[in-house]
Amino acid sequence: MSWSFVARRLFCAAAETAASPASTSRWERLKNSKAGVWCRSLVSDYKEACREMVVGAWERPVKASVYVSLLGGAWACFYTKPDDSSFDATLVEYSNQLGLLSPWIRSGPSDGHIQSLVKLRNEGRLRHASLGLLSLVYHADYDPDTTLYEAQCSNLSVPWRELPQRVLDVGFAGRWWILDSKMKDFDVNEEEFKQLPEHMRTTLPPSVQEVERNERLHEESWLALKVEDEEKETNVVVKKEDSVSEESQIKSLEEEQTQA
Repeated sequence: MSWSFVARRLFCAAAETAASPASTSRWERLKNSKAGVWCRSLVSDYKEACREMVVGAWERPVKASVYVSLLGGAWACFYTKPDDSSFDATLVEYSNQLGLLSPWIRSGPSDGHIQSLVKLRNEGRLRHASLGLLSLVYHADYDPDTTLYEAQCSNLSVPWRELPQRVLDVGFAGRWWILDSKMKDFDVNEEEFKQLPEHMRTTLPPSVQEVERNERLHEESWLALKVEDEEKETNVVVKKEDSVSEESQIKSLEEEQTQA
């Protein structure tokens, strides 16, 4: 009984082996695994999302162009965002420009702002913070290398709510806006004109007629002089002088005859 049962089992196993297909490849086993199924579903989801984006952009071109412009502007702002090295270079450049001017010519606000920034920079109290699309420069109370307890204790650090009062400059689109605005007319000292009357402190831009007249006079100043006109003018002057001299001689002769 037992031998017949074992023989029947062997016969069934052989039949199942003969009926089963050939062993699958490694790539098929990997594709049918859980990781393979998850990757295929993820790719199909991204494919469907991209198809919907293309169809939506084709159906609503204005909305798509607005989104693309916003994304492009954000990328441009992020790419052209200035860093702390550019702020140091700009500060040194403006400081050198002011140093070439006499103290009597420098603008007071420009000179004061640059001098305060240079002092903070020399003390190591300038800090730079990147906010993605723009940069901020603010001042701290201590140098980071200071070993004082107040400078190293985290509980005594400056809270973030005081950051707006400490901001010194804003970097956006490749420029430091506050620094550039402070350097406007840096070679004009307003203190020199305080003693002048009110109507002489302000100057108005020239009108269109004055500009055209100045341009015409400037163009005429480069024209060559005509020698013929000068010769004619000299000949006329000489003739007038000769006629005047002849008349004076005739008058003198008549006076001599009357006296005789």
